[in-house]
Amino acid sequence: MPRASAGRAVQRPVGLSHLRVTLSENFYLGPGRADLMELIAETGSIAAAGKRMGMSYKRAWSLVQALNDGFGATLVEASRGGAAQGGATLTATGAEVLRRYRHMQAATSAAIAGDVSALLDMAVKK
Repeated sequence: MPRASAGRAVQRPVGLSHLRVTLSENFYLGPGRADLMELIAETGSIAAAGKRMGMSYKRAWSLVQALNDGFGATLVEASRGGAAQGGATLTATGAEVLRRYRHMQAATSAAIAGDVSALLDMAVKK
């Protein structure tokens, strides 16, 4: 499972660089949004998750709003209150959405592994 770490880009496995699942005209889930959700679950903070991904709090918050509004249910729940009392968590629905997306990534990677291997064998080595 790809993970962002402080100051470094997310490392994606060879063969699957981007899986975007479109669920409606207004909602999709892709690797960036999934990584943000995962980091919110890990850090308990939208700001900290955004920072680890190299994005501003405003950008991270707008992605959280897009997730919640686009899905039609709260995936990330945020509470105000500053550093001592504020925070964010995934709801049970958010955790399930993230789990299913990661499963789809793994299943897609497995399904294309043979073709990726063939392409790598065909690729000109520099």
